[in-house]
This record gives sequence, structure tokens and C-alpha cells, in this order.
Amino acid sequence: MILEQLARNRVFLTDEGLAKLRNAFVIVVGCGGVGSHAAAALARSGCGKIRLIDFDQVTLSSLNRHAVATLADVGTPKVACLQRRLEQIVPWTQFDTRNQLYNENTSVSQLEPWKDNGQPPSFVIDAIDNIESKVALLAYCHANHLPVISSMGAGCKSDPTRVFIGDISASTDDPLSRSTRRRLRLKGVKSGIPVVFSAEKTAPGKATLLPLPEEQYQQGSVNELGVLPDFRVRILPVLGTMPAVFGLCVANHVMLSLTSYPGHGEYIASKGREKMYEGILAQLQGLEERLARSMFKDSQPEDGKESTFDATGLRIPITSDDVGYLVDEVYRGRSVISGLASRLALVRWRRPQGNWVDAHSVPGQKFVKLDMSELVCVTRDEMLKHEKMVLKGDATPEDLYGEDVMALVERRREEERGFRTQRG
Repeated sequence: MILEQLARNRVFLTDEGLAKLRNAFVIVVGCGGVGSHAAAALARSGCGKIRLIDFDQVTLSSLNRHAVATLADVGTPKVACLQRRLEQIVPWTQFDTRNQLYNENTSVSQLEPWKDNGQPPSFVIDAIDNIESKVALLAYCHANHLPVISSMGAGCKSDPTRVFIGDISASTDDPLSRSTRRRLRLKGVKSGIPVVFSAEKTAPGKATLLPLPEEQYQQGSVNELGVLPDFRVRILPVLGTMPAVFGLCVANHVMLSLTSYPGHGEYIASKGREKMYEGILAQLQGLEERLARSMFKDSQPEDGKESTFDATGLRIPITSDDVGYLVDEVYRGRSVISGLASRLALVRWRRPQGNWVDAHSVPGQKFVKLDMSELVCVTRDEMLKHEKMVLKGDATPEDLYGEDVMALVERRREEERGFRTQRG
């Protein structure tokens, strides 16, 4: 029976590939909509050993997206429900269930080798929707060289054609991705983790974060992505099909990775962000050079002659990676002035004061003193106007922009300073 059921996979993956899948040990952390579909697809395709980890129970609200749960399963642990149903379909797959919450302190025990033969995990699937646990899992796998793939947010998404697989550094369009990248950056992880994510953007009339009841607000400040502090307090509306799309993409990636399928991993990039970052960095470099020439020209040396300061090649302490962090993480890929998302640039918010160019510490080299918190994201046209009016003129940001813009800039800058404080 097993040979008949796996015949199509055998033809597709070859005998050698299918043998690798049969010998694999995959851990699925999070057994809700995404995790249940990933686990079911792996089991049906011939994965030999699967460990299921989740602390939660099946609820009525999860029936629209769970792969196998029925009304009779409501109130039972998700891992038990998933194991029971899948054993009826693929009795030859071995399961190890852990009805536990995953966190940083449980990493070693929950990701331990298979109990019978000491086999280490072949792959780990992150299908967690709690930010702290998600970051802990990804950081542990990255540090311990465990192959892992992470599912980003499927909530509020509706367009399956905008679901991509790529490096975590490319997943820029949903709050869970942004929060995950930020916290991983604090742990020194910027890239190298494949993720499934949606590039779909919000728009008027689309589903949004559900409001909290008034009594929740009375309990004090809350985080939009976590509760207690280990689970979410805000509810994201979920279209039942989208977690399935994410879960099947995850399972597909794992299967092709484990079987070394030709061409695996050659995914189409959702967007060419790196070139954009390099272009913004070049614009910032040019802006700083123009500003230095202008300000040094205005200051006359003691002999009364016009300054001949050469700003060409002025070094700025900002990298392409810093540009990506500021543009996508801090400013959400939009201008703080207009909210536009095209032709972006970075610019100093205020005219530099004091000795902001160091031309003496290293002979033959000139350095700009520039902190990331001094930069804001605007469009190129807004940058040119800001340069003329504020950086080279007599205006201040308060003279040009309204209270809403000033408040938004301060919120973003305070947020960025907070993350840098955590980075230490």
C-alpha cells in the first residue's frame, strides 16, 4: 500500500530522493493553519519522522483554516488532533508530539534528536505566530546550523499570487516580517533564513487588525503581536485558504531541499531591493558632498581667501545595509512627508552643527559625522527641496512641515533609538 500511495512522488523525486524523504526527521513548531497544512503535506509525501510542537487547542475559530481538525476536535490539543488524523492516512509515518509552548528556554529539549536513534533534525519549520517564540526559534536554528524555513504572516492576506519564498531580508511587506527581522538583527542575524511571505499591501476596504474590546485597553498597554507575553492579544482576520498556501509552500521547500531536487532554491525575487538601497546610498553620498562644499564655502579662512575644501570622496558612516534598515524597517518604505513609496531617498532632518566633518584624524581622508537617527526617509523631490530650504537655507523642519509630520518623525526616530539601545 505504501508503494502505491507514494508512486507519483517516487517518479517525481526518484528512488534516491524519496529514500531521503523517508529517512528525514522534520520538526513542525506551530500546528495551526500553516503548520497543520505543512505537516499533512510532508506526511502524505512520505516524510518518515515528524515532531509536532504546539501548546494550543483546536478552537471553533480555527476550523476555517486547519488542515484536518473537525468540530469533534474542538478543545483537544492541536498536536494530538493532527497526529490522530495523519496516522489514519499514513500509518507508516512516525510522530512525536509535544503539547508545549516553544520559547528560548525549551529550545534544547524540543529540538533534540529523535528519541530512538539519535538522529538530529533534518529540517525545522517555523509556523509560530508569536513574535518572541518565532525569533527565539530562528535565532537558535541559525546559531546551531539547523536547516529552517519560517512562515511570515498570512493574516489579512488574500492574494495567493503575491506569496513568495525568499531570504528573510527580502520580506518587507508585513508587520510580522518587520518585527521578526528587527529582533533577529539585534541577535546579529540579518539574512540566511528562507521565509514564505506575502508582498500584498493593505488598501482601503481590505481586512485589517481587529480592534480590541475596551476592557483589554483598561488592563494597560499591549503589544499588537504578543500576549501574556507569549501569545498575541490582537486578532488578525484570516482567509482560510491563505494559511494553506503558506503551509504548502513551506512543505514544498522542505521536500525539495531534502531530496536535492534540481533547480531548488532558484526562486524568482519578489523585488530588487539591493539595487534600490545602493542607489539611495549614492544619493546620500552626493548630498553630503554638496552640503560640505556649501557650508565650507560659506566659512572664510583667516587669510580671507575662499575655502577650497574638496568634498569629493567624503566618507559617510552609512552602509547599504543601514539604508535598507532605515527605509524598510524604520520608515516602512514610505516618505514621512507625503507617505509616497516611490523614488525614495534619505536626508538629514536638520542642518548639521559644529564640527561635523573630520578632515584631520586620518591623513588624506575626510569623514562625515552622521548618526542614523539624524536621517529620515523622503522622496527624491522632497529631499531636494529639504536640502535647499533646510540644509542650505534658513528654514527649520518646523517651518515647512505640519505637526503630524513632526510627530511621525519623532516616533520613528525614538523607535530606532530604542532598537539600537537593545542592540547595545
